[in-house]
Amino acid sequence: MTMRLLTLIDRLGRRLAEDRGDVPGWVLVAVMTAGLVTTLWVLADEQLTAVLGRAIGSVSTP
Repeated sequence: MTMRLLTLIDRLGRRLAEDRGDVPGWVLVAVMTAGLVTTLWVLADEQLTAVLGRAIGSVSTP
């Protein structure tokens, strides 16, 4: 029983060590998201600030 358990743990460890996932894909998604946010921020800074100001003003004043 103990030997089977150790063999199973060893196999699982080897599989996990081999599985690296899709790291380059996640890095690409993160970089593209940061680029989109930066682009939107640069292009629409004044409009977004005005929208946020109106939203806060409508909540804080009755």
